[in-house]
Amino acid sequence: MMDAVTGGFSYSGAAIAAELKRRGRTVRTLTNHAQRDPRGMEVHPLDLLDGDGLRRALSGVDTLYNTYWVRFPHRRVTFDTAVEGSANLFQAAADAGVRRIVHISITSADVNSPYAYFRGKGLVEQHLKNCGVSYAIARPAILFGGDGVLINNIAWLMRRSPLTLVGGRGDYRIRGIHIDDLATLMADLGENNTDTTLDAVGPESLTFIDLLHHIRTSIDSNTLVLPVPGTLFPAITWTLGRALRDTLLTREEYLAMANGLADSHAPATGTTSLTEWITENRHALGTTYAHELRRHYQNAPA
Repeated sequence: MMDAVTGGFSYSGAAIAAELKRRGRTVRTLTNHAQRDPRGMEVHPLDLLDGDGLRRALSGVDTLYNTYWVRFPHRRVTFDTAVEGSANLFQAAADAGVRRIVHISITSADVNSPYAYFRGKGLVEQHLKNCGVSYAIARPAILFGGDGVLINNIAWLMRRSPLTLVGGRGDYRIRGIHIDDLATLMADLGENNTDTTLDAVGPESLTFIDLLHHIRTSIDSNTLVLPVPGTLFPAITWTLGRALRDTLLTREEYLAMANGLADSHAPATGTTSLTEWITENRHALGTTYAHELRRHYQNAPA
């Protein structure tokens, strides 16, 4: 059977594609990075404004696994354009006769959220539910494992800086899921026909400051973890991002995390412990920097 994955060369998309191929599925990807090694996949362009092209790319597809979204606005890409493009993709899937769509969203997605990221994700979920195709929505908070950015870059900074700053008391909690656990969940959801929405979370919820201390201990860093007022923290991460010519953490991401939106009380859908994974990968974590902008935008500054 033929499945399609948007962003089959991206972080989550590549993991999902690998899991589908492991299960014997034929995989096609819709991507903006068609020049990359196809990795055994059919490659089609992901032009969310080209309805005819999307329908051709989705012709003969049983299940569409959608990872498309934007972490923050960049150049002409905004949350509004991402919502519009997602709606076009879902409509094209319906027109092409796709049986099921399995979509990655975010914990606490809500059309009424005060945060644009979560509000946009809520609108995308709404479009999916209204498109007429069987659907499953997986809602992770934070991903780790593989070549993930967040944990690696925290470790990278801790290896190089005498100070590691945390906004406020750092008592807000996060509940991550390993990228392979997410891929397994997505593939399992694709084999079902029931419309469903569920949080994609691992077995462990911990405070952000406990996460920092665990990374610090695991990599044998001497950095001092120092709380700073939450009102100042976004400006600090923005300044550091400018120095690295990257985006480390947006103001909205920090505020959402500080308000508990990176946590969940739902049953675990993954089995990998975040702290155990950090300990097992302590020698590799943070040895190189993962540049967010360069990953997603080819012309990002070096």
